[in-house]
Amino acid sequence: MIPTQIANFFLAMQAGKAGAEALAAHFADDAIYQEPFTGDMRKHQGRDAVMKAMALGWENPMPDMRIHVDKVETAGDVIDLDWTCYSPAIPGGQGRGHNRYVMRGELIAELVTTLETPTP
Repeated sequence: MIPTQIANFFLAMQAGKAGAEALAAHFADDAIYQEPFTGDMRKHQGRDAVMKAMALGWENPMPDMRIHVDKVETAGDVIDLDWTCYSPAIPGGQGRGHNRYVMRGELIAELVTTLETPTP
């Protein structure tokens, strides 16, 4: 079962720019976000930097994007989540990844996103 705060995070994220305020409210002031979406793993420190990184996806949103949560495991303050993103903009129409959330109460203190590399 997806924890409520993570389900709400995904709803706000998929809302794009319209969900920015709700999305920002899910992160601690000193949150860390590590993501590979520019081709290299990048680290963003602090809520403002995290939101600036998230906003890059709003500039060229993927058409008809939807995210399906495949698996969730929770251990204390750590939530591991496997997901599949569907969009005609992705080669093959879908891509898979993993999010690791480290929570501080109800807020995301750290989010590390990795992408699954397809095997030839």
